[in-house]
Order: sequence, then structure tokens, then C-alpha cells
Amino acid sequence: MTVLALLLAGPLQAWGSESRFTTRATDDAPTKSGIVGLLAAARGLRRTDPLEDLASLRFGVRVDQPGEILRDFQTARSLDGKNSMPLSQRFYRADARYLVGLEADRDLLEGLVEALTHPVYPLYLGRRSCPPSEPLVPVLHEGSLERLLLDAPWHAAEWWKRRLRDDPVRVEYRIDADGWTGELPRFEGEFTQRDAPISFNPEFREYGWRTVRHGWINLGGPDGPPPVTSRHDPLAAME
Repeated sequence: MTVLALLLAGPLQAWGSESRFTTRATDDAPTKSGIVGLLAAARGLRRTDPLEDLASLRFGVRVDQPGEILRDFQTARSLDGKNSMPLSQRFYRADARYLVGLEADRDLLEGLVEALTHPVYPLYLGRRSCPPSEPLVPVLHEGSLERLLLDAPWHAAEWWKRRLRDDPVRVEYRIDADGWTGELPRFEGEFTQRDAPISFNPEFREYGWRTVRHGWINLGGPDGPPPVTSRHDPLAAME
């Protein structure tokens, strides 16, 4: 088995699985539909293009830095200023960092590494207002998705590590129940989530249900790679 690892970091992220009308919610971890959308943008797919190969990826995420919820009120008026649009609320995760793993055949994942390194369209962390603040660092690992989430270094920012210096490092994981290997600590529960993308066609968006298992991993201490300190331009790869 081969797994593609991605680091998602940014001042704002938004991963909504239940957004409706004037309230645009966000989950507290990336959704599969959001990650598939990011991969589709990197490959240059149109919203009407088929998604079968990307939807077949086995998906897991580890919450290395949960961040905080942020709420934004938005108003809008017509161009002539006569009509006001309904007041909307948009929710974000601020200062969060996630380790995402995608398990599939190596050939498919190698193509995704190339696409993420040289994306056709800009890459966003859920919404267009949420570009990544650091490179996604797409890296392939041999082994299971569970093994990646269990063994990968802690990718929290240095300031977050200092805050938890005297506390044990305990991070949450969420992973597709299908293909469960049992390598992770016993999961604490299951839930179903309607974020398995079938079509992004704006005239008829369609999502299926998937079963997610979640639990906690003890990483053992505040060890991990130093933060990326170089200036990052999320659009530079497109030049």
C-alpha cells in the first residue's frame, strides 16, 4: 500500500459538510469532498468532469493543531445600492494544522504529487478566501494509512508546541472505516458524514455517505520537524 501525505496549514480554513443558505459552517477537520476538490483543482479538472478515481481514495486526517473557530458576518448590496442581500454568517478554523493521508495505488498517487507540485488552478483550504500559508509538502509513504497517522511527526507550529510544553501530546484522528487495519489505537466511535463526492456539477452537486472512525493518538512528546519559515506564495507554482 502507498499513502500520500499532505500538510494543511493556513491562517483560515473552512471545511463545510453541512453548509446551507446564509450560514456557511465549517467542520473542525478537513472533509473528503474538500480534499477531492483541492486535488481536482490541481489536476485542472472542470466541475463537470468525472471524479471516480479521486473519490476512490481512502482518506484520513490527523488534527495536529485544532486552532479556533472564527465567525465572520458578511453583507452585500446590489450595484445600484437599492437592494440589500441577506446577512450571512461564515465560519472558519483559524490557525489550524492538519496531516492528511490518502491511500491508493502508487501510480495514481504519483500523478497527484506532480499535480500538487505544479497545479493548474490555485489551491485553497476549503474556500477561495483560504489559501495555504505553507507548501502542502506532498510526500509518498509505503505502508498503510493508519501507519502514517500513527508514526508521522507532530506538525504543530512552534508557538503551539511551546503552549503545550508540559502537557502530553494527544491528537485526534479521523479515518475511513472501510479498509480498517486495526493498527491505530482503538477507535472511540463512528459517525456517518455526507461528504463523499460524486459530482461537483454546479447544476446538480451530489455527495454520498461514508463511515468515519475517530479516536486519539499519543505522540509521546513535543517532537517534530521545525516549522517552514520561508516565505510561501501559494500561486508561485502556477507561473
